[in-house]
Amino acid sequence: QVQMVESGGGSVQAGGSLRLSCAASGYTSRSYCMGWFRQAPGKEREGVATIYTGAHYTYYADSVKGRFTISQDNAKNALYLQMNSLAPEDTAMYYCAAGLPDEFCTFETEAYNYWGQGNQVTVSS
Repeated sequence: QVQMVESGGGSVQAGGSLRLSCAASGYTSRSYCMGWFRQAPGKEREGVATIYTGAHYTYYADSVKGRFTISQDNAKNALYLQMNSLAPEDTAMYYCAAGLPDEFCTFETEAYNYWGQGNQVTVSS
């Protein structure tokens, strides 16, 4: 039914940049929440950034404000995460996620029904 395919991960040195992409299919709602989450080994999954597609409202975790930018392309039904000034603490598996139509955004993982397969980001010092 709903599929979300991620790309753009890799390895970079501290201070470098990466852009993650997430292409969604079978999900045609115009107003819903999409987000990026990450999980490092031995830690719980945490929210990074969200965007409400209907109003283009965005929200960021304090740890990434000023460095990461979330955006969307309705024509391509895609979600992006531009990551600048990367640090070793950003090393994690990154996941894109989609919530239900007309539901506002949250960092609670239980609110998202559809997830990408994961995209590894490794930052070396």
